[in-house]
Amino acid sequence: MTSEESDDRELVERIAAHGDERAFRELYRRHTAALYATALRLSPGAADAADAVHDTWIRAVERFGDFQWRSSLRTWLTGIVVNVVHETHRARRREEPCGDDIADPAPAPDLMLAIDLENAIARLAPRYREVFVLHDIDGFTHDEIAQMLDVDPGTSKSQLSRARRHLRRLLGEPPRET
Repeated sequence: MTSEESDDRELVERIAAHGDERAFRELYRRHTAALYATALRLSPGAADAADAVHDTWIRAVERFGDFQWRSSLRTWLTGIVVNVVHETHRARRREEPCGDDIADPAPAPDLMLAIDLENAIARLAPRYREVFVLHDIDGFTHDEIAQMLDVDPGTSKSQLSRARRHLRRLLGEPPRET
């Protein structure tokens, strides 16, 4: 256990036992930037990402007393933020249908070269974007991602492979031979 994980555990215990506001502010300071970065890449915009982080902290505080420490606090919090974003996406999808593999129709081939990586990531279908962001950007393992998304590690691996293939297509790279 790292020093930060040990500190996180102590802070969570103080919040769960006594509602310690200073302990909460410290946890918030430590983890919010990473949570926001993840939410921003998974959400359609900054306001949605900020809402997701806000909802994540509310849910986390409500559940601190039940947290089992089977993963790091960062992994657990990231799982909550992914679920919040996913729930928001599902609610919106019921209102307006989206594509199967890509959230928006692909641009014309001559425009594909102009799409930057962040825009390409935003265009991935939510299930691919989640795994790509969590693995390739945030550095979580497939086992951690599987725990967060409640899927098998093999599902995480296959979705990452598909996400990378779609990103290459969105960025205008020729498909790789396997």
